[in-house]
Amino acid sequence: MSVNLLEIRDLTFTYPKKEIPTIQRLNMVVREGDFLSILAPSGAGKSTIFRLLTELERPQQGQILYELNQDIQIGYMPQRDLLLEWRTVLDNVTLPLELKGVQKKKARGLAAPYFSDFGLEGTQEHYPNELSGGMRQRVSFLRAIIGGCRVLLLDEPFSALDAITRLHMQDWLQEMCQKLELTTILVTHDIDEALRLSDRIFVFPSTPLAEYEEITLAEPHPRRESKVLVDHKQRILQTLFMEAR
Repeated sequence: MSVNLLEIRDLTFTYPKKEIPTIQRLNMVVREGDFLSILAPSGAGKSTIFRLLTELERPQQGQILYELNQDIQIGYMPQRDLLLEWRTVLDNVTLPLELKGVQKKKARGLAAPYFSDFGLEGTQEHYPNELSGGMRQRVSFLRAIIGGCRVLLLDEPFSALDAITRLHMQDWLQEMCQKLELTTILVTHDIDEALRLSDRIFVFPSTPLAEYEEITLAEPHPRRESKVLVDHKQRILQTLFMEAR
């Protein structure tokens, strides 16, 4: 039975000069090994949860608790890959290690074995502008986990990719997260992406982010369209458009 790796209790956050909270008394539990997706209307504040988890923002109320109060390392993969165009692919990947004080030569040695598993073999000395969009996202993913993170935050990482590449990258991502035993939280506005990847989906109908509908998926991977997934999608759409009725 998996343990609760992360717990959010009564979390409330309001941006300066805003009267209405973005998050209000939010309670969530993330279990170890979860692939959890957060769905909400555009602009509802999904990414604010990540800003709080990474301590870029501080809540006005509530707590974020980790298993046994451990200092758990978090990796973050943003919507844009944010690769540094003047650094090689290998040196982009090793950047988090260098920022921790690891010598550049040692950091390169630690990163090198991952390139084969990530489908990046032969790109080490290339520059980002020589890579396709999908390959750039693989580099971004490797950079996010290279320091040994247990929790990976994904902020709409494939939204800029074409449809075919996006589907391929989704299956690859799910496989890698499972292989690396990562606990993963995905923020997305793409219902099909959430259904394709997730063990659980939290669906927020409106701002502030507070109450949500939880969808649990037990279908094996890789997933293709089925009646069960169509029924889940209908339920999600009903929740998202609840406020409009």
